[in-house]
Amino acid sequence: MDRLGRTVLWISTFVLLVAFAVPWFLWGTDTVVAGLPIWLWWHIGWLGLCSVLFHRFTRGSWDRIMGLDPGDGVRTTTDRSGLSTDRGGTAADRRNGGDR
Repeated sequence: MDRLGRTVLWISTFVLLVAFAVPWFLWGTDTVVAGLPIWLWWHIGWLGLCSVLFHRFTRGSWDRIMGLDPGDGVRTTTDRSGLSTDRGGTAADRRNGGDR
């Protein structure tokens, strides 16, 4: 899929996520499942879906929507402690509050 196709796909995905975030079609429903109202189960499932989709978005298309060029030469790596060493800073710089 080309760049424009992926952008349209992600934008439409986020529009749908926002549109169905509030379960307006469940208003007035007093159905209870496992002791909790059905609308609460909707929110639990919806938040799970949102977290999975956002994870996929950040792993594959974040640079497209944010206007970043993946080939701009900025690399992010992590050392053994898990601290970021992007833009030339060292892990020690990050521990001490930033680049110095």
